[in-house]
Order: sequence, then C-alpha cells, then structure tokens
Amino acid sequence: MRCCCDDYDDESTITTPLISSSYSVVIDSTATISPVNSHFAALMCPDTLRLIFENLSLSDLARASCVCKTWNAVASDEDMVVEAFKAPWKLLDVVGKPCSRNFWRDNGIGKFAISHRILRGETVASLAVKYSSQVMDIKRVNNMMSDHGIYSRERLLIPISNPDILINGTCYIELDAYAKREVAVLYPGSKPEGKLGTLSNRVTSDRGKRRVIDSLKRSMQVDDGTAQYYLSISDGDPRAALSQFSSDLNWERQTGLA
Repeated sequence: MRCCCDDYDDESTITTPLISSSYSVVIDSTATISPVNSHFAALMCPDTLRLIFENLSLSDLARASCVCKTWNAVASDEDMVVEAFKAPWKLLDVVGKPCSRNFWRDNGIGKFAISHRILRGETVASLAVKYSSQVMDIKRVNNMMSDHGIYSRERLLIPISNPDILINGTCYIELDAYAKREVAVLYPGSKPEGKLGTLSNRVTSDRGKRRVIDSLKRSMQVDDGTAQYYLSISDGDPRAALSQFSSDLNWERQTGLA
C-alpha cells in the first residue's frame, strides 16, 4: 500500500531547487511599503496595526487614519486616541467626551488649564503671582477684556506653565462658557462639582447674578436698573449685555442723542 507522499520520494525531486538557476530575483529598491501592496498583507491586520499604532503620537495617528478604511478604523479608536493624548504628559486619566473630535487633534500644553475658584479679594494679578503665570495669559485663556471681568465669575482657568503638575493627574474635558472652547481642566486636590460637560453661560444663582450686575455697572458706568435691563435682554449673558450697551451708545452718539 502506497502513501500519498511516495510520489515525492524520488531523490532527484527532493534535491531539485524550487527556483531555477536560470532565473534571478530582482529587488526594486525604489518600492514603497504600502498597505495596498500585496507583499505587506500584515499591515492590513487590525491586531497588527493596533500594536504599531499604540506607539504613535496624535499627529501620526491622524496621518495614519487617512491611508485607508482599515487604518482609519484602528487609528480612530477612541481608547487609542485617548492614550495618545495622555502619553506625553503622563496623565493618569482623562474624563469626559469632547463635543467635537477635533479636540483630540492637539494635546499641546495650551490644551490644559487649572480650575481656580475665585475667593473674595483676589485679583488677576494676585492669581498670576500665585500660579507663576502672566496676567495677559490668564486674560487670554478666560477671554477677559479687563480685570473687572473677574467679579462676574465664580472661577478662572489658569494656564499651566509647569507641565510636571500634569503627571499622574486627572483632567476633565469641559466646554468653558467664558473661554468659549473645550479645555482639559485639572482640579488640584479636588474634583469638579456638579455635572461635567457643557457649562452654561447663564447666571442662575442670586449671588452670581448680583456679582454680574455689579460688574456691568462698573464697566458701563450706569445705574443698577440699566445694568439689570441689559442683562435681562441679553438672556443673562454679560458679554452680550456689554455688546448691546456699546451698540446702543454708539447709535445715540451718531444720532446726537448722547
């Protein structure tokens, strides 16, 4: 009884080279490694891609996501993107989801800020000294036009100058109402109060409303009733109230009523 392998027991067959010596293999040194190249099928395996992409930065992940659908599916994975966001700063965790995926495209130091609850008597200058920051940087991050803007707020975002404070820290993704952008906020020694996510720019507490009105009175140089009027027609937004007041004032000057 013969085995199916018996057909290949011939010694001449076994010793015959697979490639004839009359042929030569030509390697093109200009060939480009590409996921669409059939010689690199491993680069289309999601598990293999994940192992590779775990070592990429955010910018490199963004480039990889543009190669093909398979690469995009792996490079756009939320867990992978978050890990790439945390890695340079050795963050422990990032809590919350941004409203736009564009948030993940940049993880520069300007993306982070410290949340500081304002206490009585504090000024932008005193906070700049406390956090070793610059007055103009604090105003820029918080979208403040003057030092008086501090009186209408319960907290300020302090730009981070020393990245070491991010090590093993937990940041919370928030859309700050005054800064008008999403920020990765660090709460030193505490956690954020209330619901995370979008922060309303409307004043809801009586105490907060009183502070806003007082700030508007100083900025507009008007009485209490006028400040309350502009705040009410602006739906509780102090910036819109200032803008509306300025517009009305310009109109009065142009018509000769002022």
